[in-house]
Amino acid sequence: MDLSLKVFFVICVLFLLLVASGFLLRMIYQKHLGQNDEGPILVDAPPGNGTKVLFLHHSTGNVIWNAGVREWFEDHNQRNGTDIGLVEQSFPKRSSYGWHNYPYDYWKIWVSNGGEEPYMREPTLEMISKQYDVVVWKHCFPVSKVQADTGEGVANSEKRTLENYKLQYNGLMEKMLQFPNVKFLVWTGAALVEDATTPEEAERASDFFSWVKDDWDRKGDNIYIWDFHELETAGGLYLREEYSRGGGDSHPNDQIAEEVMPYLCQRILDVVEDRADLTSLTGRSDT
Repeated sequence: MDLSLKVFFVICVLFLLLVASGFLLRMIYQKHLGQNDEGPILVDAPPGNGTKVLFLHHSTGNVIWNAGVREWFEDHNQRNGTDIGLVEQSFPKRSSYGWHNYPYDYWKIWVSNGGEEPYMREPTLEMISKQYDVVVWKHCFPVSKVQADTGEGVANSEKRTLENYKLQYNGLMEKMLQFPNVKFLVWTGAALVEDATTPEEAERASDFFSWVKDDWDRKGDNIYIWDFHELETAGGLYLREEYSRGGGDSHPNDQIAEEVMPYLCQRILDVVEDRADLTSLTGRSDT
């Protein structure tokens, strides 16, 4: 073999060994520290002795968060001498669980697979409750694409039907009540633009969110509601056109994010200060 070819071959082998060793070291790092490209299994709580709030979300929640949630509370703390710290985290993450945050997914992680260890790199309530006083959680807009019931509801099902949603939410309520020292703020689901759904699906979604507010939610416990669906739809079935990004995209735009961000912050504050059963579900003072 020509000397230059031998040198090239050796260089290629060394390069492959270097890549493989780097991959192995990364795997070891992730295993022992619980991290990957999307961050830790559970983000650390804010420092200090104040109230610690965890906001679990995907893209819709991120739009509202980026409108200034953290800054709102920083200003509130400075003006009122309070110590309310918020952090946010994607839940569930893209890996290993996958980018799904519907009733089934919360039920699967927190109810069906609860415990002291994470499930597919997702934190359980047993883990979250050790660090946080308030947990805010939500679903992204595909939750509103609700299919017809079959007459045989099953909690352990990814099929998005009213009967399944209700069983999953009942399981989630039972689980959350096991952590009386933690308060939970649950968003009503994000709406779809009219072109992305059908009237029947939108009606079923509205029926589910009404059930959550009127039947599932109970005064005097540790579970509260923020009625995001009402704010997005103004009491209708669809995301209002002026609040959408256009082109059939059901993500909320900056206009609604700026409008409702203070309402979310007020609702979180109501939960922290133990008056959420007495104030508006939207966080808006005029309702």
